[in-house]
Amino acid sequence: MDTVFLLEDDEAMCRGIALALVGPERTVVCAETLQKGREILRTGEFQLAILDVNLPDGSGLELLKESKSRYPDLPVILLTANDGEIDQVTGLEAGADDYITKPFSLAILRARVNAQLRRKGTERKAIWEMEPFLFDFGRMDYRREGRPIDLSKTEQRLLRVLVENQGHVVPRETLLDRVWTDGAEYVDENALSVTVKRLRGKLEENPSQPRWLRTVYGIGYIWEI
Repeated sequence: MDTVFLLEDDEAMCRGIALALVGPERTVVCAETLQKGREILRTGEFQLAILDVNLPDGSGLELLKESKSRYPDLPVILLTANDGEIDQVTGLEAGADDYITKPFSLAILRARVNAQLRRKGTERKAIWEMEPFLFDFGRMDYRREGRPIDLSKTEQRLLRVLVENQGHVVPRETLLDRVWTDGAEYVDENALSVTVKRLRGKLEENPSQPRWLRTVYGIGYIWEI
């Protein structure tokens, strides 16, 4: 699940952008002032930030510099009415990954957001350490309490999607789409249930009463430690 942080002082524009970006695998958290934006950005975990430059209590460039210092891997898109070359250069040199001037098309903004999230997705974290597990997706090395766990390719893909969305329910439809990537037009939903059962058998102490890989009935599955 991707969470986008949006700092925009125009309430109507903030609402419109949020509606354009939100989806089954994406949420948007909004703030309308620099002070509120600082508070939210410090307490949340975000995959992308969209910052308005001209704010009633300061400049989004301040938060850009702060966020890049604290979260260097967080992609940031600037929104501004300042369309001069110097303004754009200033924003990019301050660390912005993209720069969009007002007025703009919501379709263009959505495309730019998708591009940044895809780029970030190609740099996905490879190693996850969460007691009692260590998952190294780069080396395909999976361990529990130091002991190796043998996982099939499908089980590895399923585990990665769940772990990368830790704490969030992943719908069955999303898992079917992202785990079975061989181009098949139809995948029996029973295949997902079987794969989840096998994965639990390898990870859980008591697979019949799972502690980490749990079912959210009628929706999907969640990995939570």
